Amino acid sequence: MKNDSLKGQYRINEQIRAKEVRIVGDEVEPNVYPIAQALKLAEEREVDLVEISPNAQPPVCRVIDYSKFLYQLKKRQKEQKAKQVKVNVKEIRFGPQTDDHDYNFKLKHAKGFLEEGDKVKAYVFFKGRSILFKEQGEVLLLRFANDLEEYGKVEQLPVLEGKRMIIMLTPKKAGAAAASKPAVSKPVVKKVVVTPKPKTEESE
Repeated sequence: MKNDSLKGQYRINEQIRAKEVRIVGDEVEPNVYPIAQALKLAEEREVDLVEISPNAQPPVCRVIDYSKFLYQLKKRQKEQKAKQVKVNVKEIRFGPQTDDHDYNFKLKHAKGFLEEGDKVKAYVFFKGRSILFKEQGEVLLLRFANDLEEYGKVEQLPVLEGKRMIIMLTPKKAGAAAASKPAVSKPVVKKVVVTPKPKTEESE
Protein backbone atom coordinates (compact mmCIF):
# COMPACT_ATOMS: atom_id res chain seq x y z
CA MET A 1 0.00 0.00 0.00
CA LYS A 2 1.40 3.38 -0.90
CA ASN A 3 1.79 6.25 1.56
CA ASP A 4 -0.67 8.31 -0.49
CA SER A 5 -3.47 5.84 0.24
CA LEU A 6 -2.62 5.90 3.96
CA LYS A 7 -2.69 9.65 4.36
CA GLY A 8 -6.46 10.02 4.27
CA GLN A 9 -6.95 7.43 7.02
CA TYR A 10 -5.54 9.55 9.85
CA ARG A 11 -6.30 13.06 11.07
CA ILE A 12 -3.34 15.17 12.10
CA ASN A 13 -2.86 18.41 14.03
CA GLU A 14 -5.73 20.89 13.41
CA GLN A 15 -7.78 18.21 11.63
CA ILE A 16 -8.41 16.50 14.99
CA ARG A 17 -11.89 17.54 16.22
CA ALA A 18 -11.88 16.18 19.78
CA LYS A 19 -11.71 18.60 22.71
CA GLU A 20 -9.21 16.37 24.51
CA VAL A 21 -7.04 13.43 23.51
CA ARG A 22 -5.01 10.69 25.13
CA ILE A 23 -1.37 10.93 24.06
CA VAL A 24 0.99 7.98 23.69
CA GLY A 25 4.44 7.89 22.17
CA ASP A 26 8.16 8.22 22.82
CA GLU A 27 9.38 10.77 25.35
CA VAL A 28 5.81 11.82 26.16
CA GLU A 29 4.00 11.03 29.40
CA PRO A 30 0.87 9.02 28.54
CA ASN A 31 -2.04 11.11 29.69
CA VAL A 32 -5.20 12.91 28.64
CA TYR A 33 -4.57 16.44 27.40
CA PRO A 34 -6.81 19.25 26.13
CA ILE A 35 -6.37 19.43 22.35
CA ALA A 36 -4.67 22.83 22.55
CA GLN A 37 -2.06 21.50 24.98
CA ALA A 38 -1.56 18.35 22.88
CA LEU A 39 -0.95 20.44 19.77
CA LYS A 40 1.51 22.59 21.71
CA LEU A 41 3.45 19.49 22.83
CA ALA A 42 3.77 18.35 19.24
CA GLU A 43 4.79 21.81 18.07
CA GLU A 44 7.48 22.11 20.76
CA ARG A 45 8.99 18.84 19.51
CA GLU A 46 8.66 19.96 15.89
CA VAL A 47 6.56 16.89 15.05
CA ASP A 48 2.87 16.17 14.45
CA LEU A 49 -0.10 15.10 16.52
CA VAL A 50 -1.50 12.01 14.78
CA GLU A 51 -4.89 10.55 15.70
CA ILE A 52 -4.44 6.74 15.68
CA SER A 53 -7.62 5.61 17.47
CA PRO A 54 -10.44 8.05 16.64
CA ASN A 55 -13.18 5.86 18.16
CA ALA A 56 -11.58 5.64 21.61
CA GLN A 57 -12.88 7.84 24.43
CA PRO A 58 -11.03 10.14 24.31
CA PRO A 59 -9.31 9.58 20.94
CA VAL A 60 -5.74 8.29 21.13
CA CYS A 61 -2.99 10.30 19.44
CA ARG A 62 0.73 9.90 18.88
CA VAL A 63 3.28 12.68 18.94
CA ILE A 64 5.43 11.75 15.96
CA ASP A 65 6.63 13.05 12.63
CA TYR A 66 3.80 12.22 10.22
CA SER A 67 6.13 11.06 7.43
CA LYS A 68 7.90 8.74 9.88
CA PHE A 69 4.52 7.45 11.08
CA LEU A 70 3.45 6.58 7.51
CA TYR A 71 6.82 4.96 6.82
CA GLN A 72 6.48 2.74 9.91
CA LEU A 73 2.97 1.71 8.83
CA LYS A 74 4.11 0.85 5.33
CA LYS A 75 7.09 -1.11 6.66
CA ARG A 76 4.87 -3.09 9.05
CA GLN A 77 2.40 -3.94 6.28
CA LYS A 78 5.25 -5.09 4.04
CA GLU A 79 6.63 -7.32 6.81
CA GLN A 80 3.21 -8.87 7.45
CA LYS A 81 2.77 -9.56 3.75
CA ALA A 82 6.21 -11.19 3.58
CA LYS A 83 5.28 -13.49 6.48
CA GLN A 84 2.20 -14.77 4.72
CA VAL A 85 2.57 -18.21 3.18
CA LYS A 86 0.84 -18.79 -0.11
CA VAL A 87 -0.35 -22.38 -0.19
CA ASN A 88 -1.39 -24.03 -3.42
CA VAL A 89 -3.61 -27.10 -3.38
CA LYS A 90 -3.13 -29.54 -6.24
CA GLU A 91 -5.87 -32.05 -6.98
CA ILE A 92 -5.36 -35.64 -8.10
CA ARG A 93 -8.29 -37.78 -9.17
CA PHE A 94 -8.61 -41.55 -8.98
CA GLY A 95 -11.27 -44.02 -10.02
CA PRO A 96 -12.35 -46.65 -7.46
CA GLN A 97 -10.64 -49.38 -9.52
CA THR A 98 -7.47 -47.54 -10.55
CA ASP A 99 -4.82 -49.90 -11.90
CA ASP A 100 -1.17 -49.91 -10.77
CA HIS A 101 0.10 -48.08 -13.88
CA ASP A 102 -2.30 -45.17 -13.36
CA TYR A 103 -1.71 -45.21 -9.60
CA ASN A 104 2.09 -45.01 -9.89
CA PHE A 105 1.82 -42.26 -12.49
CA LYS A 106 -0.24 -40.11 -10.15
CA LEU A 107 1.88 -41.02 -7.14
CA LYS A 108 4.94 -39.66 -8.93
CA HIS A 109 3.20 -36.35 -9.60
CA ALA A 110 2.01 -36.10 -6.00
CA LYS A 111 5.59 -36.53 -4.76
CA GLY A 112 6.66 -33.67 -6.98
CA PHE A 113 3.84 -31.41 -5.72
CA LEU A 114 4.69 -32.10 -2.07
CA GLU A 115 8.40 -31.54 -2.67
CA GLU A 116 7.55 -28.13 -4.15
CA GLY A 117 5.62 -27.22 -0.98
CA ASP A 118 2.09 -27.67 -2.37
CA LYS A 119 -0.72 -29.45 -0.60
CA VAL A 120 -2.26 -32.45 -2.34
CA LYS A 121 -5.99 -33.09 -2.41
CA ALA A 122 -6.47 -36.62 -3.68
CA TYR A 123 -9.93 -38.00 -4.27
CA VAL A 124 -11.72 -41.02 -5.64
CA PHE A 125 -14.66 -40.13 -7.86
CA PHE A 126 -17.58 -42.56 -7.74
CA LYS A 127 -19.69 -42.54 -10.89
CA GLY A 128 -23.10 -44.24 -10.84
CA ARG A 129 -23.11 -47.62 -9.11
CA SER A 130 -19.37 -47.42 -8.43
CA ILE A 131 -20.32 -45.86 -5.08
CA LEU A 132 -20.61 -49.49 -3.96
CA PHE A 133 -16.80 -49.56 -4.04
CA LYS A 134 -16.41 -46.75 -1.49
CA GLU A 135 -14.48 -49.03 0.91
CA GLN A 136 -12.12 -49.88 -1.93
CA GLY A 137 -11.69 -46.15 -2.57
CA GLU A 138 -10.84 -45.53 1.07
CA VAL A 139 -8.20 -48.28 0.99
CA LEU A 140 -6.69 -46.73 -2.14
CA LEU A 141 -6.44 -43.29 -0.53
CA LEU A 142 -4.88 -44.68 2.65
CA ARG A 143 -2.36 -46.59 0.53
CA PHE A 144 -1.65 -43.34 -1.33
CA ALA A 145 -1.01 -41.50 1.96
CA ASN A 146 1.22 -44.30 3.21
CA ASP A 147 3.31 -44.29 0.00
CA LEU A 148 3.79 -40.54 0.44
CA GLU A 149 4.71 -40.74 4.12
CA GLU A 150 8.23 -39.41 3.51
CA TYR A 151 6.95 -36.39 1.59
CA GLY A 152 3.74 -35.35 3.33
CA LYS A 153 1.55 -35.89 6.35
CA VAL A 154 -2.18 -36.50 6.42
CA GLU A 155 -4.12 -33.34 7.20
CA GLN A 156 -7.54 -34.90 6.66
CA LEU A 157 -8.37 -38.60 6.65
CA PRO A 158 -10.55 -39.97 3.83
CA VAL A 159 -14.03 -38.47 4.00
CA LEU A 160 -16.95 -38.95 1.61
CA GLU A 161 -18.34 -35.71 0.15
CA GLY A 162 -21.12 -36.42 -2.31
CA LYS A 163 -19.63 -38.61 -5.04
CA ARG A 164 -16.05 -37.98 -3.97
CA MET A 165 -13.94 -39.46 -1.18
CA ILE A 166 -11.20 -37.01 -0.31
CA ILE A 167 -7.90 -37.06 1.57
CA MET A 168 -5.68 -34.02 2.19
CA LEU A 169 -1.89 -34.18 2.45
CA THR A 170 0.40 -31.39 3.65
CA PRO A 171 4.09 -31.23 2.67
CA LYS A 172 6.29 -32.06 5.64
CA LYS A 173 8.98 -29.41 5.06
CA ALA A 174 6.55 -26.62 4.14
CA GLY A 175 4.28 -27.60 7.01
CA ALA A 176 7.07 -27.23 9.55
CA ALA A 177 8.08 -23.86 8.12
CA ALA A 178 4.51 -22.61 8.05
CA ALA A 179 4.00 -23.51 11.71
CA SER A 180 6.62 -20.95 12.70
CA LYS A 181 4.94 -18.16 10.76
CA PRO A 182 2.16 -16.17 12.46
CA ALA A 183 0.15 -15.27 9.37
CA VAL A 184 -1.02 -17.74 6.79
CA SER A 185 -3.02 -16.84 3.73
CA LYS A 186 -6.06 -18.69 2.65
CA PRO A 187 -5.19 -21.70 0.48
CA VAL A 188 -5.57 -21.14 -3.24
CA VAL A 189 -7.02 -24.21 -4.93
CA LYS A 190 -5.48 -24.95 -8.28
CA LYS A 191 -7.05 -27.96 -9.94
CA VAL A 192 -4.50 -30.11 -11.68
CA VAL A 193 -5.76 -33.04 -13.71
CA VAL A 194 -3.04 -35.64 -13.95
CA THR A 195 -3.80 -37.96 -16.86
CA PRO A 196 -1.57 -40.90 -17.85
CA LYS A 197 -0.88 -41.91 -21.43
CA PRO A 198 -3.86 -43.70 -23.02
CA LYS A 199 -3.89 -47.33 -22.06
CA THR A 200 -7.17 -49.15 -21.62
CA GLU A 201 -10.54 -47.73 -20.78
CA GLU A 202 -10.74 -47.44 -17.02
CA SER A 203 -13.87 -48.40 -15.20
CA GLU A 204 -14.87 -45.73 -12.76
